[in-house]
Amino acid sequence: MLILDGKATAAETRAALKEEVASLLPRAGRAPGLAVILAGEDPASQVYVRNKEKAALEVGMNARTLRLPATVSQKELEDVIAGLNAEDEVDGILLQLPLPRGLNADACIARISPEKDVDGLTPHNQGMLALGRPGLQPCTPAGVMRLLDRYNIPTSGRKAVVVGRSSLVGRPLALLLGAKGRDATVTLCHSRTANLAEECRSADILCTALGRPRFISADMVKPGAVVIDVGINRIEEDGRAILCGDVDFAAAAEKCAAITPVPGGVGPMTIAMLLSNTVQAWKVRTNI
Repeated sequence: MLILDGKATAAETRAALKEEVASLLPRAGRAPGLAVILAGEDPASQVYVRNKEKAALEVGMNARTLRLPATVSQKELEDVIAGLNAEDEVDGILLQLPLPRGLNADACIARISPEKDVDGLTPHNQGMLALGRPGLQPCTPAGVMRLLDRYNIPTSGRKAVVVGRSSLVGRPLALLLGAKGRDATVTLCHSRTANLAEECRSADILCTALGRPRFISADMVKPGAVVIDVGINRIEEDGRAILCGDVDFAAAAEKCAAITPVPGGVGPMTIAMLLSNTVQAWKVRTNI
């Protein structure tokens, strides 16, 4: 059984990006610019933003965080986004979610210029993905694909089942797996899917993005399958808080051919692909 190491793969990706930025910097005339917007004081968001900013600086980007109070209005937040859209040296804009109560995240995301949408969540970029056209892709699904490539896991002709239909992970991941050149046959499942266990057992590649701790049991996994666990759940076990995925890792690992751990699997790839998207946007915007 193979452990798909997202931490090591993300480190390789960041190292390659650092080298690429350094080599292209003389032609571009400036470093890639990433602006992160953080509204409110959600503790988890604070940690995520610090990690993103640190990773961006390490690969040679100009990264900054705009911290806004939880009382920020919808118009004020949209005005901040408009200002960043107009800044020539900002190549990527990331709006950290969730937003404080009362703010409309979808409306804010729609305000981000598609060419700077390094989270790949604007209607434009989601539409480009659905059409199979080039564009900035959602980071977590793109990170899953990078992991599959890193470990030479074929997708063509394989049956892939994606459990979870969010616009952040499930739907775009299904589109990427089924895209021309990837050529998996994809079934997208959700909480109301009939015979969900049977659908999961049919999968050569089983991807879960449910947010339900250890929901996928060993009897839902086909022997020899590849299991991609996108879920990150905080639970209490033996009196201490731990992180676990949507899959019962210990039991599933005895049946599958390859599996991502939680933590250390898909999670680190999300930030790596955010950086990759920012470099991609930078190259397009500076014509290099």
